[in-house]
Amino acid sequence: MEEENGESESTYGATTVSYGHMPEVEASSLGSTFDIPELHFRVPRDKYHLVYLALLLAGVGFLLPYNSFITDVDYLHARYPGTSIVFDMSLTYILVAFGAVLINNSLIETFGIHTRITLGYGLAFSSLVFIAILDIWLEVFDKDTSYVMNLLAVSVVAFGCTVQQSSFYGYTSMLPPRYTQAAMTGESAAGLLVSINRIVTKALVQDKRANTVIFFCLSIFFVAACFISHQLVKRSKFVRHHLAACVSARSPDGVDGAFGEVRLEILDSEPKEALTESPGTASDDGQAEVEGSRQKSLRVRLKQARSIKRGLLVRWQVAKQIWTYMLAIGSAYFITLCLFPGIESEVTNCTLGDWMPIVLMAIFNLFDFIGKITAAAPVEWEGGWLALASSIRVLLVPLMMMCAAPRDSPILQGPGWSMFISMLLGLTNGYFGSVPMILAPREVEDEQKEITGNIMMLSYSLGLTAGSGLAYGLKAILGPELTYDPCTAANTTFHNSTILL
Repeated sequence: MEEENGESESTYGATTVSYGHMPEVEASSLGSTFDIPELHFRVPRDKYHLVYLALLLAGVGFLLPYNSFITDVDYLHARYPGTSIVFDMSLTYILVAFGAVLINNSLIETFGIHTRITLGYGLAFSSLVFIAILDIWLEVFDKDTSYVMNLLAVSVVAFGCTVQQSSFYGYTSMLPPRYTQAAMTGESAAGLLVSINRIVTKALVQDKRANTVIFFCLSIFFVAACFISHQLVKRSKFVRHHLAACVSARSPDGVDGAFGEVRLEILDSEPKEALTESPGTASDDGQAEVEGSRQKSLRVRLKQARSIKRGLLVRWQVAKQIWTYMLAIGSAYFITLCLFPGIESEVTNCTLGDWMPIVLMAIFNLFDFIGKITAAAPVEWEGGWLALASSIRVLLVPLMMMCAAPRDSPILQGPGWSMFISMLLGLTNGYFGSVPMILAPREVEDEQKEITGNIMMLSYSLGLTAGSGLAYGLKAILGPELTYDPCTAANTTFHNSTILL
């Protein structure tokens, strides 16, 4: 590509599309003009898989902050004993994330992809720094205020990272399918990376407060690295080519499409002369100019209302094409959030002590990562069968509950049971949480792919919200937390029985 006067052009073909009208793909990231090739000729390659790696890091970047808040579960239980802090963080994140997905479907009409992504990184970075320095290191808040501040920080992270996540899936939907899989694999890599971070910092530094500060500092470093990688790769020829191809599909005549094609522009079907006063009239009669401006403003508002209606209708049409994939991803995350991280954090073991929930989360994250990788295998699923297979995972819910209930003597005792069930939960979540997102964009036209990504994110968020809410009901089934240590009580009973014998 040649750079002239701050504009970038490709030498691929003859059709030129202006990007000044497409705020969802910022003109600053694509250049003011871009030549669209015939799509089956001379397509740029992802040399050295750098774009794939950058999107893998992107997936890490939008889930790592939240995972950082819930994976230091040992610190949370010590700082807030007898509370439902992990459940509260999970529900807070999910509720705010659900609202953020809805807002993001509006933001795509106003702000570009890269603006929304940068906003997400900024909010996540600042929240991690705030908690690491003021709450954990300096401890400027009392216990109750600290509890609220952590939930507030999780809310900020949820909003920023969900807008960022939803934007990335709209972004990757315009690229080949393997790049959606890259972002979803990055999500799992985030959990695995955070788990390794927590295990290492806890093992090397005995002081719980000190190792948690180090843990958060490493998470902050990872978020910064993810942001830098995105900034470096977003201008690549490969990315620009595929985004341009989707824009061309929306606007084959070089004129912006409607709201249904991702972004609504006010397109006047009337000649410009009909919307403006003639110079002579304006100079002769100022009142006529004011009246003309009012009429123009009214016409614009009417066009906006009609365009919003068209946009909702197009979204409904897209949803009818991909509803089985929406059901598959929604049920996958609903079942997972019923158990993770809440119920898993309630599983205890006398041998592992406060390491138990950390180990279970690490197992889940490891196999979730493996599941995301296997999702790249070229297996063609029909939407209905995919939704059914995803729903069968509900059998894992009673099995994990038996590892935690009753609290003083679980039905399935021994760490092996809960570890095995956590492994299955993670593996199936990674697979069935990725495949629907990868396959859904294939069901629609190029101009509807970003909308498809955002609608799938809405289904994903619905599943998360419902699962996180049900987790409170499952916690209630476990009963109130014990006022004594069952491990100590068991040892005392055994000792007394030995004396009597």
